[in-house]
Amino acid sequence: MKQLFRFLRAAFCHLSVVWLCAWSGCLSCSRADGPRSILPPDVALQCGDVVFRQGGGFTSHVVRVADSGGDYSHAGIVVDSAGHLLVVHAVPGEEEDEDAPDRVKAEAPEVFFGSMRANIGAVARCDDSVAAMHAARAAWQVYRRGTLFDHAYDDTDTLQMYCTELVVHAYKAAGLPLIGPERHEVDLPGLHCRCIFPSDVFRSPRLRIIKTF
Repeated sequence: MKQLFRFLRAAFCHLSVVWLCAWSGCLSCSRADGPRSILPPDVALQCGDVVFRQGGGFTSHVVRVADSGGDYSHAGIVVDSAGHLLVVHAVPGEEEDEDAPDRVKAEAPEVFFGSMRANIGAVARCDDSVAAMHAARAAWQVYRRGTLFDHAYDDTDTLQMYCTELVVHAYKAAGLPLIGPERHEVDLPGLHCRCIFPSDVFRSPRLRIIKTF
């Protein structure tokens, strides 16, 4: 299934590049100003913040087709690593080595919100700062243990995780469940699962949206 996913993603990206070249008339298809972060400079992230983005790639398109009620296709959680804020998130297809297994990542917010991967974004915050700190620590532990990405989108265990599963797990470990037990049935070619959508987390009554951009 992973090989099929990579093939479809590569085909989608190729068609997107061809369309962009035809639309812009640019032979190189490169941006003059290069990649940038869409995260506004006036947003001061805090540990435990839940961050959302919508990308333009194949994976984002599939998620948005399934999650028709939401604007975002991916989520992560902000953590502190020796005084540096990072976003811990589970995402497929972003490993530098294409033969390496997909794992939970930790990267700078500017990278998470890089314009090559994010068209729009949002930041949500839990008003319980103690729970948010504990959730961030739980997410950091998930990253530190080298947790694999869950291509089966099965949140019944924590051996592998997908993006919203990680966020929900972190806050549940902190004693503050973000959502209830309900899950969505997804039936797409090559994938049948019961999963948590980004819109479920985005609409959690435990979170307050502090910025959309």
